Amino acid sequence: MFGTLNGRHFICFAIQLPLTVLVHSLSLLRAGSYNRLPMAILEKKLGRLGLVVLAVWLFFFLALDSMVHDSPTMDEQNHLARGAAFVKTADPRLSLEHPPLINSLSGLPLLLLPDLQYPFDHPSWTDLQPPDIYWYDFADQFVWRMNHDVTRMIFLGRLPIVFLTLGLALVGFHFAREFWGRPSGILAFILLLFEPNVLANGRLITTDLGGTLFITLALLLMWRLWSTSDWAWKRWLAAGVGLGLAFGSKLSMLTFVPILGCLALLPIFDAKAQRRSGVFKRVTQLGTAGLLSILVVWALYGFEWGMFRFPSETLAGLNQFSGPMPTFWAGLDQIVNVSRGGRAAFLLGETSTDGFLLFFPVAFLVKTPLVLLVGLLGVMWWGWQRPSVRPKLLFLFVPAVLYFGVSVLSGINIGYRHLLPILPLIIVGVSGLPTAFAVRSNGRRLVSLGLALGILLPTLWIHPHYLSYFNLAAGGPANGASILADSSNDWGQDLLRLQDWLVENDVVSIKLGWFGIADPAYYGIAYEPLPGFPRAEFLSIWDTPPFNPAMPEPGLYAISASSLWESHRSEKSVYAWFRQREPEARIGYSIYIFRVP
Repeated sequence: MFGTLNGRHFICFAIQLPLTVLVHSLSLLRAGSYNRLPMAILEKKLGRLGLVVLAVWLFFFLALDSMVHDSPTMDEQNHLARGAAFVKTADPRLSLEHPPLINSLSGLPLLLLPDLQYPFDHPSWTDLQPPDIYWYDFADQFVWRMNHDVTRMIFLGRLPIVFLTLGLALVGFHFAREFWGRPSGILAFILLLFEPNVLANGRLITTDLGGTLFITLALLLMWRLWSTSDWAWKRWLAAGVGLGLAFGSKLSMLTFVPILGCLALLPIFDAKAQRRSGVFKRVTQLGTAGLLSILVVWALYGFEWGMFRFPSETLAGLNQFSGPMPTFWAGLDQIVNVSRGGRAAFLLGETSTDGFLLFFPVAFLVKTPLVLLVGLLGVMWWGWQRPSVRPKLLFLFVPAVLYFGVSVLSGINIGYRHLLPILPLIIVGVSGLPTAFAVRSNGRRLVSLGLALGILLPTLWIHPHYLSYFNLAAGGPANGASILADSSNDWGQDLLRLQDWLVENDVVSIKLGWFGIADPAYYGIAYEPLPGFPRAEFLSIWDTPPFNPAMPEPGLYAISASSLWESHRSEKSVYAWFRQREPEARIGYSIYIFRVP
């Protein structure tokens, strides 16, 4: 019966769910203990409830309406394939650079498709060498070769991430409510639901949103643990599990281990006379919770035990031994190797294989909504004026600053999404701004309304092209391709929209410079390949393009933004002629149409 369902059914479900919650809540308010509350308090609670339900309703509509029209982006097929394989076999061999928790959640709904075929007899599964390629081959076989229902597979894999985004907003609500009160909690909930970068990555089969959710949860749980004077065993247990979920979601979340160590040393939890003993207690709690988190991560790997398979020559001698979760340790080794080597990075029209020190500062300034940038300055000024709130702001912003600093020094400059973990911390801090106007309720409401509209309006404006969001100070999404590439702007999300454009304009065939992992032929697009990335038919012709770069032959050209700017090449001569001209049309903000007469 499930095979008859499509995206429209799920959109209808998402619309009906908040309405059902609202009707049920209203009946409880009439029949329950709330009828004994004063009318003013009852109206306020009812208003907040209605606001939250409407926000959830709008969020589901925006998320689902946009994601059903986004073609599979660059990394999604890999995440989906490894998650589906782990759910099917409990073997985490493909989960090398990405732990299995989030991928498994995306893979679970695929069990509803009983006719799926898995390439378990393919060398990409049976032979794990070389370690940085095999899951690409497995994913290509699983998604594009052996099965013929990519649209439904991708939709089902994305759906759990949408609910994780809702979970992130709920964690932000509890964080802000604990720091600033319930109104600020609701504000943080709304800001996190509709922040365009969160929404962009909160609909895709990747680990970025999941890692952000669970590290934010872990930080909240550590705050609760460290805010008590005794050991608080239940809170310690919750913190250990929270850390384990974070580390089992994305390996880069391990960066927060030394960051939490720095937080434990800060004198923000104790009176002056108790600081030394307090620091000792917090360090001990963090260390023991960290040990517990390792057990949680091992459980997420299915208590894997086997021969170690470190990819680096430095640790290769250990591969003669066996031990717990060898895939996890090999993944750490792999991530360290990749970070040292770097990857091609694009910034402001230039490409570097060593990365740019200014990559993340520029990315943060051009892709973060202006209201959050202004709000961040405002909350820092407010915290400087109010010593009583400094400990909370330090707990939020010290991790954000340190994580940002680590990102700046990293050689991996491939997307704003790597800054996602700092966004909830900024939003929780900014949600406390209305508290600065606590004397006047009208002032609080105006500040809250301004912050909410400052997020919601850009999100509605950019819908459904969230990956291509750039703030107005950067020139908006139309100017984004000249600033950032890859997952910050063009991740292969507009192939379905290109298909629609070709049909609407009666175009039979096109010259295509495609940047993306999706197979254009699968969608019935007749094309002549131009230089692109990373599919072989596009990647192999950069040095011998099938047109004259100085004076292209007549025809209709569709060129992805990352291909147009040659973001993975230092020498940018293939598409220079096109970059000097305005396109005839844009498909979303990531594919440019040129008609050469």
